[in-house]
Amino acid sequence: MKKNIGKEYTPLFFLSALGNGGLTVAFFIFFMFMTPHPDTPIATFDSVWPYLSSGPIATRVLSALCYTFMLFFAFRHIKMLAWNIREYRQYKTTKAYSDLKGSNNEITLMAIPLTLTMTINVFFVLGAMLVPGLWSVIEYLFPFAFLAFLGTGICSLMIFYRYFSSVLIKGNFKHSANNSLGQMISSFAFAMNAVGFAAPAAMSSNSFIVGISAFCSLFFFSIAILLAINNFVIGFHAMLAQGISREGSASIWILIPILTLLGITTIRLNHAFHFLFHSDSGTAFYFIFCSIIVSIQIFFGILGFLIMRRNNYFQEFIHGVALPEHTSDIAAKSPASYALICPGVAFWVFGMFFIDKGLIHTSLLEIFSPAYFIILLPLLLVLLKTIQVNSKLNRRLLRS
Repeated sequence: MKKNIGKEYTPLFFLSALGNGGLTVAFFIFFMFMTPHPDTPIATFDSVWPYLSSGPIATRVLSALCYTFMLFFAFRHIKMLAWNIREYRQYKTTKAYSDLKGSNNEITLMAIPLTLTMTINVFFVLGAMLVPGLWSVIEYLFPFAFLAFLGTGICSLMIFYRYFSSVLIKGNFKHSANNSLGQMISSFAFAMNAVGFAAPAAMSSNSFIVGISAFCSLFFFSIAILLAINNFVIGFHAMLAQGISREGSASIWILIPILTLLGITTIRLNHAFHFLFHSDSGTAFYFIFCSIIVSIQIFFGILGFLIMRRNNYFQEFIHGVALPEHTSDIAAKSPASYALICPGVAFWVFGMFFIDKGLIHTSLLEIFSPAYFIILLPLLLVLLKTIQVNSKLNRRLLRS
């Protein structure tokens, strides 16, 4: 990997670690929704071990492959996180960092708490899948998880308050430079905080932990929605007036991971409210709600794909083919391209929630039936394409 890149660094490089953290969770999802775990709300080492140690050879091989990829991407996440922290510390001493402060791009600093919150989720997944008997002491760990999410939540708020208060006081926001949905990264970060807090709210059996986690989750959930609406409007207003920024074209897909995080938060909070208030939203809720989320994701997924194909974004920024109209034969490189990884992961993850909660639990679909695999196929193709693009971006942007 490159070292000491100084002023060439940008906080958007944290998205490289974020994407690999998301891919770690993506392979955990196989165990979450394809293996039974009646005694725990998520898959654990104890529930998965029988599939690794015994049973049909095909099941053991597939389980081992999922474990291997999960651990590989977890290692890549930690490695890239360490690289980003080191490079960011050097970047803060450059003039480029001073220029970043006070500009529209200062909001990219939100990528830091966004990635750190993903790191907490990665270690949670690794603990569940590597430590035998962990769930027997999970109640003792939830307070530490709560404090960790609280730390990244406060970090998100501090960065956003510093940026937004400066914009409101000085009035220096440049709408002409906002012709993308790049500002939506603030909503992304707060949605990640919301889904993090929703985890202990949904899984704990301690009323106090459930209650305070649910409140904090709703706090960040509300902020994420408010900012998403605001940034969506001002972003599309600028894009409709002057066209989308080529480099920021991938930001159209940022709605996909935001919707996934808000969707999972809603599902988790529904479990928390059932525990706290003994309320039941009914099976129809999951089908309707998950269908709405997936429908919006598909709509913006197609829209973003058409935009990026028409402005040759994939050709230049992903495949590295310089366009004929450029005076240089060197294709553009942009860390913002890592924004393509999270949408692919997010579509796979919430697609599995849709299949499980919206179709299987409502008795509309039988798991491992032919129809199940037909619906699963496009989700798998998106995941495989995401892994391929992630590998290409690593070679283009990070290799020495």
